[in-house]
Amino acid sequence: MMKYLQRLGRSLMLPVAVLPAAAILMGIGYWIDPAGWGAGSPVAAFLIKAGGSIIDNMAILFAVGVALGMSKDKDGSAALSGLVAYLVITTVLSTNSVALLQGVDPEAVNAAFGKIGTQFTGILSGIIAAIMYNRFSHVKLPDALSFFSGKRLVPIMTSVAMLAVSLVMFFVWPWVFSGLVSFGKGISELGAIGAGIYGFFNRLLIPIGLHHALNSVFWFDVAGINDIGNFWKSAGEKGVTGMYQAGFFPVMMFGLPAAALAMYHTAKTSKKKQVAALMMAAGVASFFTGVTEPLEFAFMFVAPALYVTHALLTGLSLAIAATFHWTAGFGFSAGLVDFVLSLKIPIANQPYMLLVQGLVFAVIYYFLFRFIITKFNLMTPGREDDIDEETEEAQSAGNKFAGMAAKIYEGLGGDANVTSVDNCVTRLRLEVKDMSAVDQKKIKSTGVPGINIVGKNSIQVIVGTNVQFVADEIAKIRKEK
Repeated sequence: MMKYLQRLGRSLMLPVAVLPAAAILMGIGYWIDPAGWGAGSPVAAFLIKAGGSIIDNMAILFAVGVALGMSKDKDGSAALSGLVAYLVITTVLSTNSVALLQGVDPEAVNAAFGKIGTQFTGILSGIIAAIMYNRFSHVKLPDALSFFSGKRLVPIMTSVAMLAVSLVMFFVWPWVFSGLVSFGKGISELGAIGAGIYGFFNRLLIPIGLHHALNSVFWFDVAGINDIGNFWKSAGEKGVTGMYQAGFFPVMMFGLPAAALAMYHTAKTSKKKQVAALMMAAGVASFFTGVTEPLEFAFMFVAPALYVTHALLTGLSLAIAATFHWTAGFGFSAGLVDFVLSLKIPIANQPYMLLVQGLVFAVIYYFLFRFIITKFNLMTPGREDDIDEETEEAQSAGNKFAGMAAKIYEGLGGDANVTSVDNCVTRLRLEVKDMSAVDQKKIKSTGVPGINIVGKNSIQVIVGTNVQFVADEIAKIRKEK
């Protein structure tokens, strides 16, 4: 299981690497226009929309990235299938679709379905797509259906699988979502302790995207708290309004960047440069804008125990800030941008104490993360074993496509003559150095329908709808040499 989670964590690195830049763009735009979110400034609107195009579609990036990273061949058709999987489940379980299925008005549909497009859904879609790719990418259908064999079969099977997943989620998702909302309403009566419990579960639920359920209770007007709205309107009791936001500032501005430094210092020497690039970008995004996903998704799956530690520290931070009535608020997230903007709000109470708390938390995060990583040898970024990904067993020597590919490649002149191999629906498209070195008789002896010379160095071998399997075997031959 740990090995599987580590593969999942590595697969997330590609989409995660995009997020810091997007977060910084949004942070700058929001700083230029904190009230209108771009409505009052074309420059702010440009930056916010540019960054938002990535942040708002994070789940799609995860679906594509996980599918690509978890597939055995890292093939583009797996990535396409990840997108297909995500589109199926989010369309089938959208508010309007569920309204049709239930025969009710969209307003009567459970609010949970409006939150179906989460990071969890993206990761789940990517995993399902990768499983379908690994299982069906080399399946050969009967000749009448051979066009849909192999990699073309993967998106089809992924769609079918996601229909089954959507059916399960149709019943499970609203029950879990509603249960968390009720849980949030319950702990809202516990004062500072409740704030701490909320902070812990807010982080803990991020991997499955259900933190939105809790956020709706404390930040918005679901249970009459509306912490964000009341803070920016300077309404409510000073030292109380903002208590469900303030404790995030020490973690996002100081704690997580310190954790990034700890992960950099514990990385292998040979990988420090690569880790430094990711951690610096993610740390800056966390400090400046409060967008923490680039950092959190870098270690939540490869080191779950470390992520639970982070959730506990977040809960502790919220509890401390609420106990001492240090308050600040955010409209975007708990980074420097929002902290500075919130200073001018009259209801903010001793917000500078959050900076002091943040410095203490930076020390705690750094030394605790460094100790846990080294003590338990956790595979955080830069500490992974230098081993190749698992690969499928080679097809048997009697495989007709392997034998066919070997003979075609030999007839083409092998490595000494072939410079490029590609394929379309029915043909191998090849580039060779010397056409006179091609043995057409040997190629035709494999039973291919024909050969088409289309240029001085370009030749096509007509194989039929099974061409992908032959092309894959040729790719293996070229890779092995």
